[in-house]
Amino acid sequence: MTINNPARMNAFTGTMMLELQDRVTQLEEWTEGKGLILHGAAGTFCSGSDLNAVRAISNPQDGMKMCMFMQNVLTRLLRLPLISVALVEGRALGGGSELTTACDFRLMTQGSEIQFVHKHMGLVPGWGGAARLVRIVGSQNALKVLAGARKVDTDYGERIGLSDGTVTPQSGESTALGEAEKWLSAFTKGPAPVIRAVKKVVLSGRELPLEDALRTEKDVFGTVWGGPANLEALARKPKHK
Repeated sequence: MTINNPARMNAFTGTMMLELQDRVTQLEEWTEGKGLILHGAAGTFCSGSDLNAVRAISNPQDGMKMCMFMQNVLTRLLRLPLISVALVEGRALGGGSELTTACDFRLMTQGSEIQFVHKHMGLVPGWGGAARLVRIVGSQNALKVLAGARKVDTDYGERIGLSDGTVTPQSGESTALGEAEKWLSAFTKGPAPVIRAVKKVVLSGRELPLEDALRTEKDVFGTVWGGPANLEALARKPKHK
């Protein structure tokens, strides 16, 4: 999925926010999917909200509506039964940095940066980015990144756990997107029902109280036990010696 507004560093307009909701709805209905890569057009990720759109809704009431809308959409994005990766080329700023946290993993290219610049705008994250950031890097690192509006490069990103690796094209024909696809393939290899089941049990462990997570794990286990992939694996494995 491509964020495509290169004239404004892929900043989100109001129309793009609605389009993102539509794409997430389509992905929720994609029953055979296993993986998703989210990246920006023209060599940069996303610079957050288009300032023209922000000025048009600068009153608190409209701002809260936008906040609630994007929180909902990005929560649904993170909860998709797909293994998702944000591929950060160039810069991910403000809302763009929040968007990276709505994916399961983040990959960066050399020279790229993630920066929560909200403090410089007299704001805090409103799309759920702060809550997700704490879960990814811990409260101390999140406080440094948010309160310091710190630029997170590839080295610092990997050190605090915000980045899951740096991708580098290996040849003239190789691209960062292609390398990200190779990286993701290690986690999406296998039957879709199994990969989607893995995502569901991890999601429940992350979001639910233990008893509820255990119940969900049992239910998901029941959907794959004795299923085609399980029976095929049992037939393929030799007996214990």
